[in-house]
Amino acid sequence: MTPTARKVAVLCSFGVLAVVVACSGGGRWETGRDAGAMCQVRGLQGESIAPVRGAQPGCGVAQPVRITAVDGVALSQPATMDCQTAAALTHWVRGTVKPTIAAAGADVTGLRVAAHYVCRTRNHRAGARVSEHGKGRAIDISAFLLPNGAEINVLRDWGNGVAGDVLRQMHAQACGTFGTTLGPGSDGMHEDHFHYDTARHGNGPYCR
Repeated sequence: MTPTARKVAVLCSFGVLAVVVACSGGGRWETGRDAGAMCQVRGLQGESIAPVRGAQPGCGVAQPVRITAVDGVALSQPATMDCQTAAALTHWVRGTVKPTIAAAGADVTGLRVAAHYVCRTRNHRAGARVSEHGKGRAIDISAFLLPNGAEINVLRDWGNGVAGDVLRQMHAQACGTFGTTLGPGSDGMHEDHFHYDTARHGNGPYCR
């Protein structure tokens, strides 16, 4: 174990995270297709569920899945989404989250899911368009869970030295994998979590 890894292991045992960003920039990797797997994506755990019909026009998911883990990383609650979003989440967890945290000598064991499918308007504003959450195309993540009860928390750690560096790197590399990425500093509505969705925008990904 390297000195950095030993330091992280000791700090994690006390519920504190200190990490050094030492991995290369990502961007291109294979999700791993498997014709027999859910959504034909290797590493997804969960189940296919019946179509979700929304309580208002524009909501609902025609072919939803309920995901419990992604590439061995558990979700804090089962998350309902479509297969495109599940594939994007797998792509990002496998290609960015796991190697970024592993480079610091730690392991990611879970994602704290703040929101997934819910039939509502964008940012809960009356008269606004239906959120991508209401279409099964979005997931919000508020923390990355580590062994021994430690975590990297978006609200607490975004501006917190090297832990913040790791969060910013993982968030930046989500751009393109997802059509929309929002986090702290984006619009005042995402200070405590990352919002990722697979909406398509005419001018390319919208990343803030």
